[in-house]
Amino acid sequence: MGALQFFVVHFFQQAIALHELNNWLSCGSISASIVKGLDMDDRRFGQEDSRGNWVPEKPISYGPFFEWPPNPRALFKFFFGFPGYFLPWNLLYAVAALLIWTYLTPPLETLATFSSIWAGMILGRNIVLALIVYGAWHLWLYVWRRQGTQFKYNKQWPKEESSAFLFKNQTYDNMFHTLVSGVPIWTAYEVLLLWAYANQIAPMIEFSTHPVGFIALFFLVPFIHEVGFYFAHRLLHWTPLYEMAHKLHHRNVNPGPWSGLSMHPLEHVIYFSTIALFFLIPSHPVHMINLASRLGLAPAQGHTGFDRVVVGNEASMDTSYYAHYLHHKYFEVNYSDGMVPLDRWFGSFHDGTPEAHEAMTARRMRRSA
Repeated sequence: MGALQFFVVHFFQQAIALHELNNWLSCGSISASIVKGLDMDDRRFGQEDSRGNWVPEKPISYGPFFEWPPNPRALFKFFFGFPGYFLPWNLLYAVAALLIWTYLTPPLETLATFSSIWAGMILGRNIVLALIVYGAWHLWLYVWRRQGTQFKYNKQWPKEESSAFLFKNQTYDNMFHTLVSGVPIWTAYEVLLLWAYANQIAPMIEFSTHPVGFIALFFLVPFIHEVGFYFAHRLLHWTPLYEMAHKLHHRNVNPGPWSGLSMHPLEHVIYFSTIALFFLIPSHPVHMINLASRLGLAPAQGHTGFDRVVVGNEASMDTSYYAHYLHHKYFEVNYSDGMVPLDRWFGSFHDGTPEAHEAMTARRMRRSA
């Protein structure tokens, strides 16, 4: 087994162990988020529709955070369960940001004077991170095809011979736009903010003087990410911007991991602009790196096209981004996903049920009348 393959297997095995501990602490409650010791037949979790696409049985949900009246037990499980608010992904991105800041970013004294040398180092670092994260998802699911089409929403594989894409290949096209445009624009925002922190242009706090605010910002970054993405995404669906830029991303009707950051340069500028909020929010560079790395790397998971990842013959882990898959399929629903019910509040939510599909069809008919 290769080193990368070993790392991916080991990560999911540790995830399963954490989930089993969580079940024990919760008096043995059983969750469908990770299943061990069961036949990995994807019909246990969903079924094929009339077109042969796999549809999860469970409707899309925002979780209990914005429900009223509050449900303390559900909130506790939401925050401390596995998977939950902290584990695995938010904690993983927070730890990654700390490691990136500590070991892979020059000190503030160096950042105070702009240099193409340190800016180039950060660009190189981000390219390597993108290759590792996007490459790992792509290798596991699309090159090694370790689970075939189990839990794959669209049973077809990315197009390898299509004039709609550069090089007539969807994956090569997506990699090009990610690495040639996406990562450099992500890096440009990050370099600008690091220079601004070092020169006291962006308001900066330290853990030693603001410990509560410092820790609280790690909890707020996922909210900032979701809300910023929603409004940037709605803007990109304004017809002139859609035709000029966002249409390139939506060519990926059947997305794969590399589709996540495959965008027009103008869309990259708008998409990563949420990072500029740290010109206003008192924070530390590690918080900015937390948001920037999420924006740069999380789209890989959000575009896998799979609902669950199968590990070995006995376990699978919930990695669902079905809400965003439906956005790629229908274009006008689920502009964001996660815990903040923005699509529900603004009338663009599709939870994957036939009732939600009928409501979307009715909206379309009213507009065309």
